[in-house]
Amino acid sequence: MGDATIRDVARRAEVSVASVSRALNGLANVHPDTRAKVFAAAKSLGYVPHAGARSLSMARTHAIGVVLPDLHGEFFSEIVRGLDREASARGYQLLLSNMHAEIERAGQAMRAMRGRVDGLVVMAPQIASEDLAETLPQSLPVVLINSPEGSGRAAFRIGNHDGAAAMVDHLVERGARTIVHIAGPTGNLDAQERCEGFEAGIARHDGVTGRLAAGDFSEESGERATAELLADAAPVDAIFAANDMMALGAYQILRAAGRAIPGDIMLAGFDDVPIARFLSLTTMRVKMDEIGGRAAARLIDALEGRSGEAATELVVPELIVRATT
Repeated sequence: MGDATIRDVARRAEVSVASVSRALNGLANVHPDTRAKVFAAAKSLGYVPHAGARSLSMARTHAIGVVLPDLHGEFFSEIVRGLDREASARGYQLLLSNMHAEIERAGQAMRAMRGRVDGLVVMAPQIASEDLAETLPQSLPVVLINSPEGSGRAAFRIGNHDGAAAMVDHLVERGARTIVHIAGPTGNLDAQERCEGFEAGIARHDGVTGRLAAGDFSEESGERATAELLADAAPVDAIFAANDMMALGAYQILRAAGRAIPGDIMLAGFDDVPIARFLSLTTMRVKMDEIGGRAAARLIDALEGRSGEAATELVVPELIVRATT
């Protein structure tokens, strides 16, 4: 006969094609007797699995698709670092793609992954929950990071609201009475929750006022917002940026303007990316590398039959006080 196929193995072992695929791909939910019959049949037929035959039931690529809003910047590189560390340790490769802020791009990125990955890790803070639920492939296990709730998938969420409120408490304790929050982009879940947390923190302190400045999470937007703030000449005791990259932009403008940090204006960020430590920036530590690693572990556990029910895990940020406050 010609080259044996997976169907030939299934007939010889007297099991289903799906059982053959599960056994050959090392899944846990295969009875030892069935596994032994499959391997014996495959050996007797000289069957070699075809690496490209991904449409077969339960075929495995040992690859994980990662879809992020962007692949640029320390925030996303920390996520990928954690994902890669855990995936590599467990024998999986990463396939990366970005979607920026467009639902169409998100759909394209996920469709491009089909047949090439066993599951997906998706971060989509800028996509509405109903749109995300419709876009996620039903045929693949998915773990979400910082994405809207409502899709019924396993997820990790950052405690943005309480973290931002805690930062306001810290700045007030340090003597700030007028605080400016450089917000993230409109429509972004993280930015919205951090802005709401900032406003809630301001509201619980008598005699403290807060103002908002527009930003988009980029260093340049932090520079622009801070330059406009200084040009306005309105009083400000502290700047709290919605992420560390905008805080970096603010830092550079304040230093160029001869403003002492924290003597003239205190400065704080959010995330604790590596450059925050270099600048000795006060921030809220999120440990994105750990979230990436935990997301990869959660997905691989699901792929290998060791998952529990889908649930959202809340990651609580930690206040890290450094020289800028």
